[in-house]
Amino acid sequence: MNVPIENGNANGITDHDLVELRHAIENRSGIRFDESRTRFLSARVRQHMSERGMTHPSELLKLVRGSNAEYERLLERVLTQETSFFRYPAMYHALDTRVLPELHAKKFWNNPRTLRIWSAGCSTGEEPYSIALTVLKALELPEAWSIEILATDISRKALDVAERGHYSKRELEAISAEQLQAHFSAAGSDGYRVKPKLRNMINFAQMNLAQMVYMGRFDCIFCMNVLIYFSDELRAALIRRFYEYLEPDGYLFLGHAESVAQAKVDLEPIVIDDSLIYRKASAARAAMQEVL
Repeated sequence: MNVPIENGNANGITDHDLVELRHAIENRSGIRFDESRTRFLSARVRQHMSERGMTHPSELLKLVRGSNAEYERLLERVLTQETSFFRYPAMYHALDTRVLPELHAKKFWNNPRTLRIWSAGCSTGEEPYSIALTVLKALELPEAWSIEILATDISRKALDVAERGHYSKRELEAISAEQLQAHFSAAGSDGYRVKPKLRNMINFAQMNLAQMVYMGRFDCIFCMNVLIYFSDELRAALIRRFYEYLEPDGYLFLGHAESVAQAKVDLEPIVIDDSLIYRKASAARAAMQEVL
């Protein structure tokens, strides 16, 4: 017998209902709501059903299975978009002091000088804009480079915010006064908008990582605090895909609770102060290590 998670309203949701909804979400997005997130999912589903005027979870499940628009509405409701500018300072310090200087030395004499970075799971844009600010700070003569930052997310709503590039003063607290003046313009009584130079460094696109397509090679891939929402199998598959997409000697940035261990790929862990990042071995470096 299925007992409602919470009683006392018209749209009581049973354990079975939540299992069915969890499967519907995971089958299409890869995002897994495990038992620890049952209360969160139940509350979000109740709220969604109430606003949509539904009285029973079977109505919602039928719509989600039969309509892309209804599925995306529910997905937007249950996703959490926790982010901020320079959210993990140690990672950006590693990018600034180790990764970008290394890439600068490696590519300085190339023609053209290219730099491609992917922010996978960019949410409302704070991460890719933080990456762009770091690139402008670290690279010598950045205008002499062809720089592309690809920023993707499954949420169209989050991408709309990112593309507008409009943030409150409170949201920009981690930005230095110099960066604020150079790359943001006042917009409204307590807001700022990203200036075109910074905005044009980034291409935003909707993407489901569980169904990603090949987009070429990248010097760096950021996928921070995204993999924790996937199953072990999908997580390992995604890391293997990131490995394929990285240039030789390219870098992968993951969240503190995420690891590449189960993926069985040749990514060298590098500790820089309080950050752990991963570097893909080049053929020459891999051959040297075999000899040693």
